[in-house]
Amino acid sequence: MDAGSEDVPTDFVPFNQPYATGKELGYAAEAQRGNHLSGDGQFTKRCHRWIEERTGCAKALLTHSCTSALDLAALLLDIKSGDEVILPSYTFVSTANAFVLRGAVPVFVDIREDTLNIDERLIEEAITPRTRAIVPVHYAGVSCEMDSILGTAERHNLKVIEDAAQGVMASYKSRALGAIGNLGSFSFHETKNVISGEGGSLLVNDPKLVLRAEIMREKGTDRGRFFRGEVDKYTWQDVGSSFLPSEITAAFLWAQLEQAERITAGRLANWNRYHEMLAPIEQRGALRRPIVPPDCQHNGHIYYILLNSEADRQRVLDGLKQHGIGAVFHYVPLHSSPAGKRFGRAHGELSLTTSLSKRLVRLPMWFGLSEAQQQRVCDVVRTILLN
Repeated sequence: MDAGSEDVPTDFVPFNQPYATGKELGYAAEAQRGNHLSGDGQFTKRCHRWIEERTGCAKALLTHSCTSALDLAALLLDIKSGDEVILPSYTFVSTANAFVLRGAVPVFVDIREDTLNIDERLIEEAITPRTRAIVPVHYAGVSCEMDSILGTAERHNLKVIEDAAQGVMASYKSRALGAIGNLGSFSFHETKNVISGEGGSLLVNDPKLVLRAEIMREKGTDRGRFFRGEVDKYTWQDVGSSFLPSEITAAFLWAQLEQAERITAGRLANWNRYHEMLAPIEQRGALRRPIVPPDCQHNGHIYYILLNSEADRQRVLDGLKQHGIGAVFHYVPLHSSPAGKRFGRAHGELSLTTSLSKRLVRLPMWFGLSEAQQQRVCDVVRTILLN
């Protein structure tokens, strides 16, 4: 027995528990038997087709991660030194890094109080002659106000790259997240709803970008055209890198995509159960539950609570941990980080980003979380906040 293990409650509720459908290893073995373990085999093609049919994007391209999908997007749009890209500060570092690696400056804009997404009303005033793109991040699988963002982008001739890392199976006005802007990106990291351990996808929504995206993803060569019989040999055509995941990763992902509807339904049921259980605590003023605008169909990716401004979040997290509940905070705003100050700039005070990020607590959320476990989480939250 490990030292201190006697202090861990036997009914421990982990923050995340990766789900397996039961077919992952079988599909991986099938890929091995087919003697194709490198990228773009039959399982990759199945995944591409599923994403394209489910979202309506012109072309889906699996990548090593959502990070690499964003890297590919920045490369594809020729983002270069001195360019500016508008994005929220309340996001994962990859959203900014993809453009900083190209020499661009991330311009951080404040978030909305209701959804914690970028405040679309603040984007236009952050635009300068150097601005090249807007990168909306769909926090918790709840869409940004995309009609407004697309309108702003069109008026200023800017590209829109959706960071839909958390947005698989979510939509805005019946349009799949990731397939609304010029480009989009998904994550299949083990903490997401549909997983492959590590993994992601670039969604190319502008048909004019498809061929170049394929070339850049395949080390700058037209290898894809060669395998389709469109050219008699392939050669170096453009800048690029190796963004292809292995067929083992794609096989694992395919097992998950086959059950994406079931997984999403289960997570939404858990999300709705939390929402109902926590309503009385919200009525007492101790927390605020998530807000989902009517035009947004989310996917149950995250359930968070916002503590009131007087609460001590660390005390709440410590209390949950002591009761065997794996709750966590989320992003440290990028504009306040050492690298964010070095490479980017804040547009305005970002007061909501600063205040809301300090109050947010993410509760355990995974497919298979039981009603009894959720009830225990909510009972402990109530005890900590109201006693």
